[in-house]
Amino acid sequence: MKRLILHGTLVNEANKFDGSVIVEDSKITKIVEGNTVPNASFDEVIDASGCFVLPGLIDDHVHFREPGLTAKADIDSESRAAAAGGVTTYFDMPNCVPQTTTLEALNEKFQLAAQKSHVNYSFFFGATNDNVDLFSQLDVHRIPGIKLFMGSSTGNMLVDRREALEKIFSTAQMPIMVHCEDTDMINRNMAEAKRLYGDDPKVTHHPEIRSAEACYQSTKLAVELALKHHAHLHIAHLTTAKELELLTDGITAEVTPSHLYFCDRDYTALGTRIKCNPAIKSAADRDALRQAAADGRIAVIGTDHAPHLLEQKEGGCCKAASGMPMLQFSLVTMLELVDKGVLTIERLVELMCHRPADLFQVRNRGYLREGYQADIVIVRPNAAWTVTKDVIQSKCGWSPMENHTFLWRVEQTLCNGHTVYKDGVVDTNYIGQPVQFR
Repeated sequence: MKRLILHGTLVNEANKFDGSVIVEDSKITKIVEGNTVPNASFDEVIDASGCFVLPGLIDDHVHFREPGLTAKADIDSESRAAAAGGVTTYFDMPNCVPQTTTLEALNEKFQLAAQKSHVNYSFFFGATNDNVDLFSQLDVHRIPGIKLFMGSSTGNMLVDRREALEKIFSTAQMPIMVHCEDTDMINRNMAEAKRLYGDDPKVTHHPEIRSAEACYQSTKLAVELALKHHAHLHIAHLTTAKELELLTDGITAEVTPSHLYFCDRDYTALGTRIKCNPAIKSAADRDALRQAAADGRIAVIGTDHAPHLLEQKEGGCCKAASGMPMLQFSLVTMLELVDKGVLTIERLVELMCHRPADLFQVRNRGYLREGYQADIVIVRPNAAWTVTKDVIQSKCGWSPMENHTFLWRVEQTLCNGHTVYKDGVVDTNYIGQPVQFR
């Protein structure tokens, strides 16, 4: 199958230019600059006039809930959401049931994805207080890294023993992606909030309980351990201005679209729909994160896509589940910030495509390059549409972006050269590929 993507504006490797892309089977075979139509025959011509052509997004942080939590999400539904949002590769987290903390559980997830995932996939291996001896058996060409919870979160995977932390940081031969919040500090803050506001404080108190200081102290410890043991620390979902001070050579950080888009003022309108861990914090924190994303201190944007059923989001700081589904709308949300001047579209591609590929050493993805896999997303500006329930692919059936009108639209997503999404429809017969690393 030979395809031509014609007359688009390509955004790639800090450049933006008019051109075309030739795809043969699963690979990009030629990038053509300018408006010249290649002199060849094609099985399909995709007219990208008026559109931007980007590498398919790599989301380094999703929770697809399978196995064990499939009432609210599964690999089929959430990979459909990925395809509809221009995300062609995802790395899934280990806090499912059973947790991905054994080789058997890891292999099971790969087997499930090989049957159900409509885009490319891999899975983090979860660290516990006592499974570090398994690290030497992990295939570094198959998985992106180790996921470590250094703070209380969903999934009950807290690693809090200093001896275990030292061993994890000294042993891991791949990136360690860390959720950083100080559990003792959070517990004290929660006890005080309950004393002042009752057994289930309103969600507006969430950023006071899961405070900026709780994030900073945990991140500070992670950085100290990484520098001591020369480990590659990748800080998940950075949320505060103060944590940015800790970034140094060899330490990378992710920020989510949610923490770049929302601030604590949005709890009034959206309530627990934007309750997540770490919490959405102040406008000053949000603006500092935006600046860091624009100037290069932040390495990647990943969603921390974490679906729950709406009934599980009822209540306040204690009762409502933390996490929100953002995968399908991450690209268009960030393109809205491009329109607002927060960052350039070239920087967006760096954060959501190039740097995830570089950081995790993904083979032949994340760029529009000849010989690379044809993971491509075509987006159209000035094409207003509103998020309604009927367009939501995620199994949970809701989004914090419901009723929001976007001015950018994902027109088409190609995964390994195959059109997996077009005109609102996901090709559910298509199965993506396992990602290869290093």
